[in-house]
Amino acid sequence: MTTTFITGANKSLGYETARRLIEAGHTVVVGARDPERGQAAAAALGARFVQIDVTDDASVAAAAADIGAREGGIDVLINNAGVFGTHSPADRITAADAAEVFEVNVVGIVRVTHAFLPLLRKSASPVIVNVSSGMGSFALTHDAERVEGRAVAPLYTASKAALTMLTTQYAKSWPDVKVNAADPGYTATDFNGHSGPQTVTEGTDAIVELATIGADGPTGTFRDRHGEVAW
Repeated sequence: MTTTFITGANKSLGYETARRLIEAGHTVVVGARDPERGQAAAAALGARFVQIDVTDDASVAAAAADIGAREGGIDVLINNAGVFGTHSPADRITAADAAEVFEVNVVGIVRVTHAFLPLLRKSASPVIVNVSSGMGSFALTHDAERVEGRAVAPLYTASKAALTMLTTQYAKSWPDVKVNAADPGYTATDFNGHSGPQTVTEGTDAIVELATIGADGPTGTFRDRHGEVAW
């Protein structure tokens, strides 16, 4: 049975991804920063909860140790936890604002991936899915016909562009691990006040697809529910 660990899985895309993967037969470990919300989500899903704060070395190490002791290893790591950050105009963005966003959206993924890679390598077919965004695509953010091209969010977009590049570099570095990035698309979540036209189920299509690839699946790709996303 496939064992999957998902960060930020107590709500929205993370929760729906967990629900769908459990339905597909995965053993899912729900990761969340808030113990109360994480426990409630895990109970509703019929999953196990492990507390994890992706910005804290000790918390991430403890989560990896817990899963190593209980599950022995994992087959799939889904780096879903992320923040949007400030909505301030560009001329009011500070270094502290930038540090907050990048600490979760980029550094946090490096921290979690580093800690969980030994557990992944116990799998015959290890997979990492990084939840990125079309907002980090140079092509999409320069297309005035798309919502990504009309949005201005300097820190969030920059962090997701960095994450997508990190994904491709990890994929090149580890031929034994399938590492891909998923773009959920404009989905109704807390990030956008539930204004997105897609449901959370539609928003998790690419995540679930990449989490369920086989040993001959792709690596180093960036996909949404319709296929490859332009860089």
